[in-house]
Parts: sequence; structure tokens; C-alpha cells
Amino acid sequence: MDQIKHTYIQVDRLKLHVAEIGSESSPTVLFLHGFLEISYTWRHQMIAVANAGFRAIAPDYRGYGLSDVPAKPEKTSFADLVADTAAILDSLSISKVFVIAKDFGAMVGYIFSLFFPEKLAGIITLGIPYMPPEALQQLQTLPREPGRAEADFGRFDAKTVVRKIYILFSRSEVPIASESQEIMDLVEQSAPLPSWFTEEDLDTYAASYQKSGFLTALQVPYRSLLERVEPPNHDPNAPIVTAPALFVTGEKDFFFSFPGMEEYLQGGIQKYVPNLEIIYLPEGSHFVHEQFPETVNQLLLNFLKSNKSLLERVEPPNHDPNAPIVTAPALFVTGEKDFFFSFPGMEEYLQGGIQKYVPNLEIIYLPEGSHFVHEQFPETR
Repeated sequence: MDQIKHTYIQVDRLKLHVAEIGSESSPTVLFLHGFLEISYTWRHQMIAVANAGFRAIAPDYRGYGLSDVPAKPEKTSFADLVADTAAILDSLSISKVFVIAKDFGAMVGYIFSLFFPEKLAGIITLGIPYMPPEALQQLQTLPREPGRAEADFGRFDAKTVVRKIYILFSRSEVPIASESQEIMDLVEQSAPLPSWFTEEDLDTYAASYQKSGFLTALQVPYRSLLERVEPPNHDPNAPIVTAPALFVTGEKDFFFSFPGMEEYLQGGIQKYVPNLEIIYLPEGSHFVHEQFPETVNQLLLNFLKSNKSLLERVEPPNHDPNAPIVTAPALFVTGEKDFFFSFPGMEEYLQGGIQKYVPNLEIIYLPEGSHFVHEQFPETR
């Protein structure tokens, strides 16, 4: 993991920790972590995409991991995390990214794409797909009343809390405590860590959360799930993302225990994310990226490589690819001996296809002209 660099970016009077690997000139992949995770959760994926020629950046959200805790963590919102994400990209002069998000990071990623569609080349989520606001309430697994979860977590040191959360959330049952229990009581002290999560991994998480505590993490996502964050005049029936999208999920993820989730993935989600592909990993838990890193890495790379050209396209948000590019008067002057005409189909394109994009175009051919007609025949009018 020594290849990954660590920097801090000043955003809204907070120093936000950002892990990074890869060349600054390479296409960028933005990784967004989930609940009680930090940028470290993406260690396997960041190195893999960097080795494949991409730049990987992964922030710790405000109040998470090595990032500063806001003055009032109980006021933190999804809107803050989205604004921080955009500010980080602006600070690094990154204009367009692929987003890979886990757990509630999917919500950050999809809200980001709603506000900044021009910055999104494609989106991959793990653990949680896009869900409309009205469906999010049932994802509540921790108590929302102020102070209760804080008191529960406060009975243990940071390392024990992270250990219990990883054990709980790697199971296939929804981790909800009864009225007479607290969420931490659902895990026995003797319960082993998942085989793919080492004591060294746990120590890394513990060191980060000893610094940040859990106040912000308990506010976002759990007390912010019903927060509506959308642009003015947003059409609730319009797709959230039309860019290519992928959802990778384990079939043993507790997410599937929530009512109606399988049916939603089989049909309802297409209304919001029409270009979505879903891949199921039969033995996968909520942490498929850590449980099966090589399998997940290959899925991510397949998506990134097949859509890499989208990072190079520059067009306005919601651009209609079938609409004219220019309706103003236009002129194309070309020499008939220009090598351009040696490319297959060019003459036919100029005779008809181009009118779709530039309907008011006039074309003038200079019989002896080369590719440099402006220097070859400067006096011709």
C-alpha cells in the first residue's frame, strides 16, 4: 500500500484527507466509501486501476477517518459531502471522472451526478444501488434518536466498534437490534473477523476513528437518509443518470433482506438509471470489494476500459446526440486532393450525413487543393 500517496485539501475551512495513486495526466476514477469505512477500504481497487493506466483518488468524508471533524457534526448533511466532493475535484483541476461508490457512498455519487452531470463519465456502485428518497427509510439499521447510538458506540473503544460493525454488516441478515438491545450487542466479543479482513486492516481503521470519532458517521448516513438533495426544478420522473452505470452486489448482502429489493432491481430501478447493468456475485457479502478483490477489480476495469472514451467527450449536460450541433450559417472549404477524402465514407458523409449535425452548411471544393488550401491558394475567394 506504500504506492498510495496521502494529501490534504482545504475545503470549507476543513482539511480533507485524500488518498491518491496514478499519473495526474491519466483518466480519473473517484472512489467514495461507505459507512464506517474510510478511503483505505479501496486499497485493492485503487492499485488495480492505477496499474491499468487510471488515476485513483479516494477522500475521507468530513468527520470520517483522517479528515477534520466539522464544528457541528450533528448538522452534517449529504449536501455537504456532495459539495466537498466537487470542491476536491476542482482543487485537483479534474473536470470529469468515473465514480465508484460503496454503501451510502452510492447516494453521494448519484446526488453528485445529479448536480454535476457534465463531470460524470460513468458510475459504479457496490452494496447499494440508486434508490429514490421514499425508499431509503427502510435502510435504517441504527437508531435515529440523538444520543442513543453514540452511547452504544461509546461503551467500546474505536477498534471494537469497527470490529463489530464489520462482523455485523458482512452477514446476510439486516443488523437491527430489538427494543431491549443496542446494535453493538448483536455481536459476541468472541466472534471472529471475516476471513478477508485482517487485524492489520482493523488497526488501520481503529487509528483513523480514534482521531475522528463516530459523531459525523452516525449523522450521515443514518440521520440524513430522508434528506432530499436535488437541483431546483428537478423532474422527479426523469432519469437520475443516463451515463453508463454498473451495480455490483453480493447475493448474500443483507441489502436483499429489505422488502421489495429484488423486485426493484429487476424492474423499477431502470426508470432512474436506464443504462444500468447489474452483476451478482453468488457468495458475496456487503463488502464484495474486500471479500473478492480480484473478481471485483476485473469487473471495474472492464467497465472503465469499455467506457474510457466518454472521459474525452466534451458536451453540455443532457445533450441530445441526435440534435444539430450548429444551426447558425456554416461553411466548409476543402481541396479535392486533400488526404481527408482517402478515409472510407468521407465523400458520402459530406454529401448527406453531415446535414444532420450542421443543417445550414455550405461546402466548397477547390479542384487542385491539398490539405493546406489556405496557404496554397490564399487569393481564391
